[in-house]
Amino acid sequence: MVKSRRKINCKKGLRQGENKGAGKARKIRASTRHGYTDEHLSPYGGLLPLVKLWEALKFEELFKKVFREPRRQTQSGSLFFIKGLMVLLFIGFCRVNHFVYICEDPLLLGILGVEHLPVVSTFWRYVQSLGQNQGLSLLRLSAALRERAWHGLNRAYDRIHVDIDTTVETVYGSIQGAKRGHNPQHRGKKGLRPVLAFIAETREYLAGNFRRGETISGQEVARFILSFKKLLPGCVSQVIIRADAEFYSWVAVKACIRNGYDYIISVKKTHPSFDPKGWSSVGREKDIQYNECLFQPLGWARACRFVAQRILKEVVKTSPGLVQCELFEDDRYTYRIFVTSLTNQPHKVIRRYDGRAGAENLIGEAKREGLAAIPTKKFQSNKAYFQIIMLSYNLWRYMVGFAHQQDQEQKVQHTIHVSRLKLLFLAAKLVSGGNRVRILYSAHLSGKNRLDQLIHNLDTLRKPPGILNSPLAWEYQCQPPMQNIFCTRKAA
Repeated sequence: MVKSRRKINCKKGLRQGENKGAGKARKIRASTRHGYTDEHLSPYGGLLPLVKLWEALKFEELFKKVFREPRRQTQSGSLFFIKGLMVLLFIGFCRVNHFVYICEDPLLLGILGVEHLPVVSTFWRYVQSLGQNQGLSLLRLSAALRERAWHGLNRAYDRIHVDIDTTVETVYGSIQGAKRGHNPQHRGKKGLRPVLAFIAETREYLAGNFRRGETISGQEVARFILSFKKLLPGCVSQVIIRADAEFYSWVAVKACIRNGYDYIISVKKTHPSFDPKGWSSVGREKDIQYNECLFQPLGWARACRFVAQRILKEVVKTSPGLVQCELFEDDRYTYRIFVTSLTNQPHKVIRRYDGRAGAENLIGEAKREGLAAIPTKKFQSNKAYFQIIMLSYNLWRYMVGFAHQQDQEQKVQHTIHVSRLKLLFLAAKLVSGGNRVRILYSAHLSGKNRLDQLIHNLDTLRKPPGILNSPLAWEYQCQPPMQNIFCTRKAA
């Protein structure tokens, strides 16, 4: 007699949190021994993608064409010092004397191609030799790198928003250009007041100027706006300038009109005559009303469009049952007035201007990256160092862009501080042999796929275009008319 037994083939489940085949956990106690190794180790493994980014964007070639050498001749060359300062800022150090913390890093020495880094005073003297001409050349270099980076990232923005704002840098000691002015956090102290412009779509630095600690004038705003034209990529056809009331003047508006830019500028000094019956609300927000008018302020050459938003204030109760009312109707509302060249409805214009709030975060991020560090007492040297800081800032933007190239529509845009933790601080080992150097990372790295994707994207951009090397590329990539022109032999 054969008895049938029920076969159970299902596998037993693992307990939650248990890894199949996990090894024995390492235990480190106070009695754990330590030692040293002859291998070269570096905590900044993310510098390798930076070198690949430089080569992909043709940084050295552009630098030799654009940069204007200072009067003081150096034995190592300006490229050596600019690269060293950019690596210092890229890692997160913002002062020149911070080279003492990374002077023995093998990856940094390999990038600069030296066995020993020069003493800190050498970099200090080089920074002091820089001037306004070097700062302008670095700004042109940043524009050339932007053109190549956008092409590599497949960015072809037809319309961009340029956000302009100023910030205050409190200084201590006798710094050239420092003056007492608007300084809410440190009232009565001297400071510097740089002006910066950012591209809202890519969060990158477009242009800026290291200024004295005084309020910016209308003529200076106009010169600043007129300088944008040479710094923008060729694909951009429409530019919308967004600025606060500090930049409000007819000279600034005239500069926008001259370059063909649209503008939305906040207004505080002018009170246009809006129609009292023209106030209207949008949707269910009855406490928020909008209006518009054409108005020509005193001293302006022509009338411009002004849009306004007024928000009903909260009613103040002085005692139970009693309400304190305002004498005039205007006192019941908080007003926001803007001058603009856009023809959209007032609420859409103001909503577009509200997107400028991100510029405050970008300026704060730039200050943490080194903008708040004043290296020397010379004003012109500080202007050049300012451009080096912002050039390093843009390199981080491009690095993050290539790391997330497959997901261009990502909703969460990490700050440089968070991106540095993910892409830069990676333990690496340098192995040399056979006249070659290899950089090895840990196989247990959590961001291994992200690092591989970043290096793959940069290596793809580094390769020369196949259309110039392979006849097959002509067959598959060129259009038929181009094939007939370049690939057809002339008849004898």
